[in-house]
This record gives sequence, C-alpha cells and structure tokens, in this order.
Amino acid sequence: MRVMSELSFTGVSADVPGHGPAPETSRQYWTEAAETGELREVPLPEPRPGELLIETLHSGISRGTESLVHRGEVPSNITEIMQAPFQLGELPFPVSHGYLNVGVVRQGSEALIGQTVFTLAGHREHVVVPESAAHVLPEGCPPQRALLAGIGEVGLNGLWEGPVMVGDRVAVVGGGLIGLTTALLASKLALQRLQVVEIDAERRAFIESLGLDAVTPDAAGLDNDVVLHSSASSAGLATALRLAGEDAVVVEQSWYGTGDQQVPLGADFHARRLRIVATQVGQVPGPRRMRRTRGQRLATALDLLDSRFDLLISGHSPLAELPSVMQDVAAGAPWTRDQILHVIDHPLAAHHAVG
Repeated sequence: MRVMSELSFTGVSADVPGHGPAPETSRQYWTEAAETGELREVPLPEPRPGELLIETLHSGISRGTESLVHRGEVPSNITEIMQAPFQLGELPFPVSHGYLNVGVVRQGSEALIGQTVFTLAGHREHVVVPESAAHVLPEGCPPQRALLAGIGEVGLNGLWEGPVMVGDRVAVVGGGLIGLTTALLASKLALQRLQVVEIDAERRAFIESLGLDAVTPDAAGLDNDVVLHSSASSAGLATALRLAGEDAVVVEQSWYGTGDQQVPLGADFHARRLRIVATQVGQVPGPRRMRRTRGQRLATALDLLDSRFDLLISGHSPLAELPSVMQDVAAGAPWTRDQILHVIDHPLAAHHAVG
C-alpha cells in the first residue's frame, strides 16, 4: 500500500504542488432521526488490504431515495434490501446513506493512487471501498458528470427490464432525474418513437433543450411497446398505463417508501393484458443476471454518459450546508423544485480544477 504524495490524476489537475500530510479526521453526513441530519467529525478511516481510501471531490443527492431516508419513510420490512452499498449504520437511523460519490484515490493499489473514481458511496469526505468497487472515470469525463453513473445504472436497469428494443415506441413518464437519465440513455437506441411525458411547461422546455421530445400527457402518443414510469405519483402511473399498447409493459421506476398509491387496474387493464414490472437496482434483470454483474452494469452506465448529462446538474452546495440542504430537499422547499441533480462540493474540489 502506498500513500499519495504528489497529485497526478485523471480529469482533475492540481493548483498546488502537493497535497500535504493526511488529515486526522473526516466529516460524514448522517441522518440521526426523522428529518434530522448532521455532519459528524470522525477519525480518518483506515483501508485494509484490498481496499482504497478515497478523498471525495463531489457527492450527489438522489432526491427521491434520500428524501425518503431523511423523512424516515423506508418500510421496516425492507430496510436490508434498500440499504445503500456502502452506507454506515442501519436504516432507518442513525444512518449515513447516499450512493453518488466521485473522489481521488489516496491510499491503496499502486495502480489506482491519484486516479479519479466513481463509487456508490455517500456524503463523506473520505470513503473506504473495495478496490473492485471503484470505477476509474473514462477519458474526458468530468468528475461532476460521473456522479450520474449511479443514476444511469438505474436507467439502464429499467431499459433492460422492459426490455426496450430497436424499433420500439417508448414513453418515459416523469421528467425528473431518473426519467431524464433513462430517456437520454434510451435515445442512444434506434427507436421508432421516444417521448418524455411531463406536466410542467418549464421542465418540458428544458427537456427539449436536451434534444428529447417532451409532451403533455394529453398529447402523448399511444400504443407504446414500453412505458417507463418515474413520476412517483398515482396520476403518473395512471398515465403510464393509458399510454401502454396491448400486451405492453409498464416499468415502474419510482420508489414510494411507506406511501400508498392508487393503481387503476380496472377498466381495460386486464382486457389489454398489460403488465407492471418492478425494477430494483439491487439486482440485474434476468436473464442478463447470468451474464452481467452489478459492477459491469455500473461500468456500462458510466461509459454511456455524454455531454448532455452535464445539463442535469442543476445546483451546488458546500458540504457544510448539507444538513439544511437535505432538509429543504426532503420538504420540497420552493428553491429545490427546479433541481434535478444537486451536487455537494467537498473541500478537495476547491483546490482543484477540471483539466
């Protein structure tokens, strides 16, 4: 194991000749109780053989999941299934959750020292993960864009779950982070039609700026082969079922936590032989599960990110403000309503520039 003394890493260039001595402490964001988050100062974590110590540049807030965690709305019978890959503590709380993290390898494998990597870790200044769980950023991929790899994995999982195939008619219901990431990935396929269904006019204009076709629910095309739903609302799910063609599938990408939803299974649901398929990122959809590991799926999602994904980054806050930011996000404060991916900047980011 080697400790880095000079900075030289992919995608990030130093504005100082060296990093200096390793700190003795590190800050971690924890949900201490329902609607209560705080930063803990802890001893710098120590990697074991086969592990990496990573200093965080940026972490990202996955609004839907992290809001449910913050409000304490994770159902008690699925806390084990819904835990983040590298969370600390146990759901519901106290817990250090989150799964969008980009940082620089400080200790561990000689080959990875100084590399900029994405991991499914949370809002912590320093994280320790197995070497196999760190994904080196592709050449030319900015660190902030790489935060979307974890969301891209969700989108890719949904496309595989459909499955969405060449020549299909596809609707994505909901123009939030999950829906837009899924739609951008779907746009890489030769589809007959791809529409993003969104009720908000300003969000539709933004979606059009991404090169995607944005429509209201009433204007959306019918007879879709696959509909991917991510609005986290009963109304959105009803729209998704209406837009599905006969024998088609609705892929449910929303996670509702302890909330109850109305699912319209009357009318022509059975007559049209519709299917609603659950997708959960903890597993690769079958039959790809026999041919793809979760790590390979994540690596694929990272490789598929292009410059359009940069536009999904809608705001920044420093780590010190994360407790109040998370409270606002979970409560739906007015300033958060236009946010798609809100980035948390860690102290290291202030000393480096994208190169």
